[in-house]
Amino acid sequence: MQKATLIIQCPDQKGIVAVVSDFLYKHQGNILEVDQHVDQELGLFFMRACWELDSFGLKKSEIKKVFEQEIGKRFNMDFQLYFNDRKPRMAIFVSKLSHCLFDILSRYYSGQFEVEIPIIISNHRDLKRVVEAFRIPFHYIPMDKANKLAIEGKQLDLLAENQVDFIVLARYMQILSGDFIKKYPNRIINIHHSFLPAFVGAKPYHAAYQRGVKIIGATAHYVTEELDAGPIIEQDVSRVRHHNTVTDLVQMGQDIEKVVLSKAIKYHLERKVHPIGNKTVIFY
Repeated sequence: MQKATLIIQCPDQKGIVAVVSDFLYKHQGNILEVDQHVDQELGLFFMRACWELDSFGLKKSEIKKVFEQEIGKRFNMDFQLYFNDRKPRMAIFVSKLSHCLFDILSRYYSGQFEVEIPIIISNHRDLKRVVEAFRIPFHYIPMDKANKLAIEGKQLDLLAENQVDFIVLARYMQILSGDFIKKYPNRIINIHHSFLPAFVGAKPYHAAYQRGVKIIGATAHYVTEELDAGPIIEQDVSRVRHHNTVTDLVQMGQDIEKVVLSKAIKYHLERKVHPIGNKTVIFY
C-alpha cells in the first residue's frame, strides 16, 4: 500500500482538524491514522495524518503545492510531507557491546523496520563478523583524540556517500563533536544506559548497585551538543530486588536498552516524533 504522512506544526486556532480532514476527503483520501496535540503553554498545534495514496485524487508531485495553497498559508503552517515508497537510510555506529546491534539487525532482517542500512561504522573491530553476517558494509575507523575532527570528517564523507538520513548510536562509546551533530540535527539517536539523570562513569551499573537503587532503566534521545541532554524519545525501567547482583543489573539494563532503542528507531521511522526545543511530542 502506498501511503503519505503529513506532519503539521502551526499556531493553535479553531478549525484545523476539520479543514485538514476535509482536504483529504475532498481528494478521495482514505485516512489511516490521525493524531493531534495542543501545547497550551506555547500556543502551538501539532498534527500527524497518514492516508492511502492509491485512490487519492492528486498526484504525489502536486500534494504539497495544493495543500500549501488551500490550507498551509491560511493557517501559517510549517508542514512536511513524506511517502513510504522510499525507505529512510540509517547508519549505525557501534563500539564493542553487541546487544543493541543484534536487536536492531534482528528486527531489520525480520522486516520490523522499514529502513535501509547501507553502512555500519565502528571504532573497534570486535563486531565486524556480526555485521558481515548480515551482508552490511562494515567500516573500522579507530578514534584518535588528537585527530578527532579529521576522523569525524572521514565518517561524514562516508555518510554523505551512502546518502544516510539518520544515525543510531548503538552503544557507541565516543562523544560526537558539535560540528558533527550540527550536520544531523534531531537525526542522531542515542541510547543511554540509565533512566536520566544518570550515574556517570564507565561502570554505571556497579555504581547503581553500590547505591542500592530500586529501579534501573534506559533512555533513548536525540543527540545535542549538551551531553545526554537532548530531546527524549523513549524511556523504560525495571525494578531491582535486594537479591539482584551486579551481573543481574547489567543483564536487566541491557535488555531494557535494546528494547527502548528499537522503539525509538521505530517511532522515528514512522514520523511519530516531533521535537519542540528540548522536548518531544510522540504520536504513539
